[in-house]
Amino acid sequence: MQHPPAPVIAVIGAGFSGVMTALNILRRSPEVKVILFERRTPVGLGAAYATHNPGHRLNVRAGNMSAWPDQPGHFVAWLRGRNFALGPADFATRADYGRYLQSLVAEIAEGPEGAGRLVVTPDAVVGIEPGGDGWRLRCAMGNAVTAHAVVLALGNPPPALPPGIDTTFAASHAYVADPWRWNAAELPPGPVMLIGTGLTMVDLALSLNDAQHGRPMLALSRRGLAPLEHDGAPPLTLPAPPANDLSPLQAFAWLRRTAAEHGWRTAIDATRPMTQALWRGWSAAQKQAFLRHARPFWEIHRHRLAPQVARRIAAMRATGQLTLAAGKIRKLTLEPDGFALCRWRGRGEQGGYAFRAASVINCTGPTGDILASTDPLIQDLVKRGLARPDPLRLGFDVDESGRVRDVSGQASPTLLAVGPATRGASWEITAVPDIRGQTVAVADTVLAALRP
Repeated sequence: MQHPPAPVIAVIGAGFSGVMTALNILRRSPEVKVILFERRTPVGLGAAYATHNPGHRLNVRAGNMSAWPDQPGHFVAWLRGRNFALGPADFATRADYGRYLQSLVAEIAEGPEGAGRLVVTPDAVVGIEPGGDGWRLRCAMGNAVTAHAVVLALGNPPPALPPGIDTTFAASHAYVADPWRWNAAELPPGPVMLIGTGLTMVDLALSLNDAQHGRPMLALSRRGLAPLEHDGAPPLTLPAPPANDLSPLQAFAWLRRTAAEHGWRTAIDATRPMTQALWRGWSAAQKQAFLRHARPFWEIHRHRLAPQVARRIAAMRATGQLTLAAGKIRKLTLEPDGFALCRWRGRGEQGGYAFRAASVINCTGPTGDILASTDPLIQDLVKRGLARPDPLRLGFDVDESGRVRDVSGQASPTLLAVGPATRGASWEITAVPDIRGQTVAVADTVLAALRP
């Protein structure tokens, strides 16, 4: 009797979300084939771990960076096996974490669990449509691929064009639109303006200083808030987390009380197990209010800097090399000498300032509106009605299992999303400790959908 062909699952995107979804699928099924699409960076790296700069550190301790939820010490054991002098409380480089992920791919793809069942395709998927027993994928290089199921692991989208920058300046040589698709060593010497003061700005400031030591930099954002620092070893035990049915005001009242008793770092860490449940329980209006008023303050406390990184940034600020400012751009123009002239107004001030920069780099973070995405695949999915944005337009509208809802609200059993593309449903879904559990759940869901 002839056996039916093995099911094929396409995973689009090979950053952490895509790689771990693919590997979890292979571990859980002895026959399924996985086609992993990645058009730009090597498999497993994505934008986060493609850096080779040793100054770029993880902002989560090594003890909480295992890729496998059921093996919490896996990453620390991997470090020890390679004679890295790092323990659970230390902060590894992002480049080493990329090597860790690539080692997992090699171990499974070449071992008995996945040999011959993982196909890495260096191409971009630009369109998806129903076809045959599943889906037909159109690739940028003209190929067509069919799969029984598709998982969208698209990672973080590039930043949107900030207010105050017109299309003429955005097209000039002085503007860097995507901070992860350029080389600091290729920039001309001279002052740099960084739009945004979050984690992306921190990485860029370190890279720019390494390329030209002492280079003056101005980092500007609406509030001028920068990420805070990890401090000391984490507590052995955390307070009990808050109830999962608190309103935003009640949640922040709980944070204030817990911070007064245990310190703000411990209070934030104690909240993490309930963050996603709290978010899901809030109304759309409550979520919008959080994004508008509290998000910047939450993020600088929640996404903290490794001590080594914080010390370098503090030293650059102390010498005046790096200035952080709160305000908004009034106008950016390209001067005849090729420099950019930025006129900006301080927050709460009437007067204005001017800053001349050889380069202006967008460090505002991922685009906050999926409908503003320039990704052909996202545009195609929305245009065809196969996907729709969540009510806040932070990502795709998905159900509790990660299945993508179409324009009518129907969730597809074989079209799923994982990672940052599901921000609207989960909010906290950008860090490894949050995503690794989701990749297991999505792997189980898609395999269940393909069982006879």
